[in-house]
Amino acid sequence: MKARWRIAIDGEEAPFEAFADQTILKAALQAGAGLLSSCRNGTCRACRCHLLEGEIRYVIEWPGLSAEEKAEGWILPCVAQACSDLRLKRPDFGA
Repeated sequence: MKARWRIAIDGEEAPFEAFADQTILKAALQAGAGLLSSCRNGTCRACRCHLLEGEIRYVIEWPGLSAEEKAEGWILPCVAQACSDLRLKRPDFGA
């Protein structure tokens, strides 16, 4: 079964499909979606994105986000899998 989600990068929609058991980061990298990454285990936070729509689940118990960040909708795609269609936005590091 394949899950499909969209990743908004720099204001552009870039839809791609991934298997439901893949992490969002792995699927994005395979699709050439251009998410940043480093550790790929939920600690470095390089891949941090804002979840605008949809639901995810984590493959680890508590990723490297504070409770406040999680409440604000931040996720770590390197340790998250989609549970529905998603729309994500990378942070604006230039602001």
